[in-house]
Amino acid sequence: MSARLVLLALVLAAAMPAWGGSLYRWMDAEGRVHYTDSPPPPGAKNVSEKKLSAGAAESSSAALATQQAAKKNPVVLYTSPDCGPPCDSAREYLARRGIPHATRDPRTPEGAEALRKLIGGLEVPVLVVGSATPLKGYEPGAWDVVLDLAGYPKAVSGTKKPTKPVPAKTENPEAAPEAKPALN
Repeated sequence: MSARLVLLALVLAAAMPAWGGSLYRWMDAEGRVHYTDSPPPPGAKNVSEKKLSAGAAESSSAALATQQAAKKNPVVLYTSPDCGPPCDSAREYLARRGIPHATRDPRTPEGAEALRKLIGGLEVPVLVVGSATPLKGYEPGAWDVVLDLAGYPKAVSGTKKPTKPVPAKTENPEAAPEAKPALN
């Protein structure tokens, strides 16, 4: 019977990382070993505590899903520093969701040419996810849909820092016409 209790305690201990907290191992006055999730009573011998953290497996699987999605469906954000609130919100959204992305500046000749080919103009922000239709303007609902379909996790773990965008080349920004903020 005691072997079953020990096995049950080990199974519960294995499941506890999802809950977080601590696992205690202690020995009573008769020499029996106990495993509990609450502190042992006074007088317990050989007390040891193991701290358990929540979400370790979840955050590593989210990181793997993000890597796989980024490989299959890379994200590019067309934005410019002078775009204002729409571009600021777009950048914050991608950072909050932990989406690795490249940033392109339509003020550069290369950025302007690429953006014209994509949408026929120079409006920003524009989100490109893999081969999906580019999204003009910042609309969180539409962005959620396209990123979900591309396989990106819905949210980043609270303990993980958001990824930084890949900086765009900013060669001679005056050479290209100025990009205008998209109307939402």
